[in-house]
Amino acid sequence: MRVSQKGLYALQALMMLARRYRQGAIRIRDIAYEENLPEKFLELILLELKNARMVESVRGAKGGYQLKRPPSQIFLSEVMRTIDGPLAPFADAAGLQQLIDSDKSHRQLYSVFMEVRNAAAKILENTSLADIAGDVPPPDINRHKHRHARPARE
Repeated sequence: MRVSQKGLYALQALMMLARRYRQGAIRIRDIAYEENLPEKFLELILLELKNARMVESVRGAKGGYQLKRPPSQIFLSEVMRTIDGPLAPFADAAGLQQLIDSDKSHRQLYSVFMEVRNAAAKILENTSLADIAGDVPPPDINRHKHRHARPARE
């Protein structure tokens, strides 16, 4: 597994947005300043995250970026796959399995890589932004409670 500088920047930006979840959109300039990230590079990263439906952009004077889903529903595996590609050193699990099946003299070696891949994937797939971001606001359980309520009849 390889985490690029771009991947680290993406995670830093998402952690900041997680800490400010439900506070409205945050300007790219403010994210870059607070996280000490290059603004132009951050623009490209946020666009990729937007296309992957992890963040959304808001236009206007109070525009910027915000998480599209709660921090507890965005997992590190999704972020890393979006930015850096597969988690495994050999493409993906299917590619590793093919090596295990076809290269008998190195089967044990590839099996170890598969175990490493599976362990790393399990950790990343079960770790959300809420788990790593610090002080993340709790989910708003009343958010949709009264949306479909009908007025009482007299």
